Amino acid sequence: MLLKQKLLRFNFILDGAELPKLLTRLARQLASRSVKGAKGMAAALLKKRGQMNGKGKLTSEGKKRQALGNSGRAKDRAVKRTGGKPSDYSYNAKTNRTRKRK
Repeated sequence: MLLKQKLLRFNFILDGAELPKLLTRLARQLASRSVKGAKGMAAALLKKRGQMNGKGKLTSEGKKRQALGNSGRAKDRAVKRTGGKPSDYSYNAKTNRTRKRK
């Protein structure tokens, strides 16, 4: 019964419709850390952040984050954490991390 409730809560994932890239990326990152139910957890996180609505569609905030791309989001996190400008950072796609340029 509990599994059925979880599936109903995230039924947009099962529709066969294309998932937002932001959701796919976050689910893949969570799965790589061995999080069980990575897609559902990713959807819940995006909803909590206000980047996705209950129907699985990205909000305006989610669309902005998705438009940044992987490197843009990583640089944005670095700027929020340590300050500066996004152009002050370089991005490593293999590790999904940024490094401040000298």
